[in-house]
Amino acid sequence: MKAIPTIDGHHHIWRLKDLTWLSGPQVPRIFGPYEPICRDYTIEEYRSDIADCDVVQSIYVQTNWPAGQSLDEARWVQSVADATGWPHANVAHADLADPAVGDLLGELSRLPLTRGIRQQLHWHSNPQYSFAPRPDVMNDADWQRGLKLVTKLGLVFELQVFTSQMADSVRLARAFPDTTFVLEHAGMLEDTSPAGWQAWRDGMAALADCPNVNVKLSGLGTFEHAYRFESVAPIVKQTVKMFGANRCLYGSNFPIEKLWTDYQSLYQNFRRAIEDMTEAEQADILFNTAARLYRL
Repeated sequence: MKAIPTIDGHHHIWRLKDLTWLSGPQVPRIFGPYEPICRDYTIEEYRSDIADCDVVQSIYVQTNWPAGQSLDEARWVQSVADATGWPHANVAHADLADPAVGDLLGELSRLPLTRGIRQQLHWHSNPQYSFAPRPDVMNDADWQRGLKLVTKLGLVFELQVFTSQMADSVRLARAFPDTTFVLEHAGMLEDTSPAGWQAWRDGMAALADCPNVNVKLSGLGTFEHAYRFESVAPIVKQTVKMFGANRCLYGSNFPIEKLWTDYQSLYQNFRRAIEDMTEAEQADILFNTAARLYRL
């Protein structure tokens, strides 16, 4: 396997006191029991995890600190980067429907590490899978006013939705052609029945027709609670076929995936999934797309 410099487009670090999103009766248990990762996950442990995996840069994605602490989280991530040189970019959190979101986005954009915003919009009929209060938050006028501010600041918006929300996502992407979207976790395929696969493919194909939508190939062990080549490869191959390698990027989703695998196994299985692609395509997925989208 040829060494290609790799950017990990999606990982998290955290401190135990900030893990309120991992506990409590109303928190969705999409990943199963959290106990093994209810502890500090430091940048030092992350860098130990990625050893010998050709990862040269990384992008931190927000972890839902308590309400009102989005700026605190971003400032903390900035402090870690200032002290250690890692991570190299930050996707921060903002509630785009908040009337005061413009002030928060202004503060976030002044932090050197900020490259994007994520507000998790995924909703599912299974309450354990839902994060948003309803499936159509993205259609609200107040929320869309916040998205306009994200776009004006030149920030990426990370879109996390299920298949059933993809039609609304297509309309959103077409209504905001100047916004750069990154679809999280390859569209979160959770129904792997023949009908589920077909619905996911149809939704992904429609999103692929929107040139401002890119895809992060991350979180691929979420619903199986395992990161197996046999499960990951079909999702990766079909996504790249629809979007093109220059709109796809690799992400580990560590340490969430650490619940069921180690980093080296995850990385090797992902590399196997793309090994029949050209070297240029592999370089796009592993490095170039992330470097372009997150200005690294």
